Amino acid sequence: MEITAYRDDSAFAALKPEWNPLLGRAPMDRVFYTWEWQRTWWNAYKPGELWILACHDKGETKGIAPLFIAESESGRSVQIIGCVDVTDYLDFIVDRTQLEEVYGAVADYLWARRDRYDILDFCNIPKDSPTQEMLPAALESRGFRTAVEQQEVCPVIELPDDWSSYLRLLDKKQRHEVRRKIRRIQGSEQSIDWYIVNGFHDLNEEVTQFVRLMGASDPEKERFLQDESNLLFFQTIVPLLQERGWLQLNFLTVNDERAAAYINFVYGNRVMVYNSGHAHEDFGDLSPGIVLLAYNIRHAIEEGYAYYDFLRGDEPYKYRMGGRDTAVMNIRAS
Repeated sequence: MEITAYRDDSAFAALKPEWNPLLGRAPMDRVFYTWEWQRTWWNAYKPGELWILACHDKGETKGIAPLFIAESESGRSVQIIGCVDVTDYLDFIVDRTQLEEVYGAVADYLWARRDRYDILDFCNIPKDSPTQEMLPAALESRGFRTAVEQQEVCPVIELPDDWSSYLRLLDKKQRHEVRRKIRRIQGSEQSIDWYIVNGFHDLNEEVTQFVRLMGASDPEKERFLQDESNLLFFQTIVPLLQERGWLQLNFLTVNDERAAAYINFVYGNRVMVYNSGHAHEDFGDLSPGIVLLAYNIRHAIEEGYAYYDFLRGDEPYKYRMGGRDTAVMNIRAS
């Protein structure tokens, strides 16, 4: 197994033809691992020195470790591109037929170059990824001291076959609340509708309206959008994922005015809730955010998705709507 280390942005052009095909052969495949997401994140933030490791066997790419080195409280820290904000899952991209060989080669490479950094700090690794067991074992066998800890949770709904079965997943009180809120908004004298943005809409205008609702719904989200790097990332990634067919931007309208919105990622067999915005002051009595979320879940069931993923965070509404915890892990080694 040979390793090529890329230290500048040319890595993305060089690895583009192989990146997503390799991801398709990996045990874990998430939109956050795609070439599109990783390149966009790096272009927006560039928080350190790029250090992408590509593992080759007989001329074929078998693994990509999309890393960078940044200054942290612990010194020079090797991290995965995307860590930690705005990206909910991260991982090494490894051909499922050569996991042990790739993790071993990467561990050898990192051990031999310990003078370049102080700590390895790999965040947002799904607990069910081979990385969270095999990589620490490979590192420890080379002499690293490692620690693997739960970092956060991602509540996920395992979707049933129909809406009625979904409602039965909820406790009695929440099932009643969902039905009541849907009946109330549908029985309103106001005109209620919802739509998913597609090629017939002006995407720039729809994104502008989403950003408005997102900022209005929460002071923390408003502060997030005031950071130029965050706004650049957001405004770049949305049209790119829409072009790839991985984005589901949708709105609920009241009298043709946008009252709530969600940005979801639709990738593989799951829908992932990335962000939302709600006009609380104008339409709070209609609970437009929860109603639109219910419409989104029902649509995911009708489309045959297996999972509805709320991504990182333990906000209570995720559990009220049927989410069950899955874990993301942090791997540290020195």
